[in-house]
Amino acid sequence: MEYAFHFNNTLAETGLFMALGKLLGPLEAPPVVLCIGSDLAVGDSLGPITGTMLKKSHGSFNGFVYGTLKTPVTAKEVRYMEGFLRKTHPKSKIVAVDAAVGEPSDVGLIKVTGGPLRPGSGANKRLGRVGDVSLLGIVAPKSAFSYSLLNLTRLNMIYSMAEIAAGALSSLSYRPLFKETCL
Repeated sequence: MEYAFHFNNTLAETGLFMALGKLLGPLEAPPVVLCIGSDLAVGDSLGPITGTMLKKSHGSFNGFVYGTLKTPVTAKEVRYMEGFLRKTHPKSKIVAVDAAVGEPSDVGLIKVTGGPLRPGSGANKRLGRVGDVSLLGIVAPKSAFSYSLLNLTRLNMIYSMAEIAAGALSSLSYRPLFKETCL
């Protein structure tokens, strides 16, 4: 199942939150958000900006965040992250966040799909898959020059997408169940 919301849609954050909730189902443990990307190209910075916003949400996000502007997780490091995250957070669901290229008509969409994300696939890279749910921001049209187009992407669009993604993710709720015992 795939859901898509344009970043200019005023209900995008709510729709994204509802789609994430449906795809993740009940959470047994705090969710893990893996924000993939780099600040070396504006178009590739969606993940790190989203991660930074989640980290600075002052406790409103009850989960774990990997990948920020200060400590980015690039596509090359994903092959190590999947195993690390599964060992470190065995009961947690993983949401992978990344920027992507797509059809010209899809630029500006934030897509959420069930299943792992494969970073770098828009640049024809064969890297590992990661995550239980994928959140992709389509930031540029796919072409032979996709990498150079990422440097021409508007920061306002990336920042707006990151705000929407971080808002939806920070609303995910994990509430531990405490069993009452009778003496």
